[in-house]
Amino acid sequence: MFKGFYNLTSGMITQQQHLNVVGNNMVNISTSGFKESRYTATTFDDVMYSRVGNEEKIYTDIGRQSYIRANSEIYVIHDQGVPEPTDIPLDFAILGDGFFAIQRDDGTVTYTRSGSFSLDDEGYLCYPGMGYVLDPEGNTIRLSTDKLDVDERGNIFTQEGGYLGTLGVYAFDDVEQLDYNDQGFFDGEGAQAVEVPSILWKYLERSNVDMIRQMTEMLTCQRALQSAATVTKIYDELMGHSASDIGRMG
Repeated sequence: MFKGFYNLTSGMITQQQHLNVVGNNMVNISTSGFKESRYTATTFDDVMYSRVGNEEKIYTDIGRQSYIRANSEIYVIHDQGVPEPTDIPLDFAILGDGFFAIQRDDGTVTYTRSGSFSLDDEGYLCYPGMGYVLDPEGNTIRLSTDKLDVDERGNIFTQEGGYLGTLGVYAFDDVEQLDYNDQGFFDGEGAQAVEVPSILWKYLERSNVDMIRQMTEMLTCQRALQSAATVTKIYDELMGHSASDIGRMG
């Protein structure tokens, strides 16, 4: 009698989670190097099927109906963003695969596509509010000046030709296994320095978020959420009438 509530409630939860993902994409559309996230959902019995089988993936039928939708996956689109010139000497963009490595204050390393760097008080190249930028050997880079010349491999020189360091670009065998946070940073193991990176100096990689697509998804989710909420109210009133009428008939 009350099975419809499962469909409607899980539908509202699903659409709200989808809206959260879309909202985060739209908030970060101007964040350099940000990668779009996409949300997928599936029925609860499909989720259970993927967890109840044995090593041979021979699954046991656990029912023919499913009244609940469940979060399936939030995955990241790693398509290249458009490089945008900035004419700022501490801005860098990666062409192709790879990430800049940033060492946090606690010694752990996180990875990002955003090359909007600055110099700290001691002249080290850093990502503001996050940590030090690393070279291919995992060492910090001390520049002491922003009067630079940088080649396409990330080698950094003074304007007089003195070598200062090299930007590290790191790649992973499977980027889908990386943990991704809302600010566009990735965490994971197994990073390897790219031997021949391609870097644009005085450029930043724009977010790969498609604004039109996100607005369309937002409107679709909002309408679905509103519809589910309206039907839930009607369903609740219907159940109330049913209970009252049955009570009077008794």
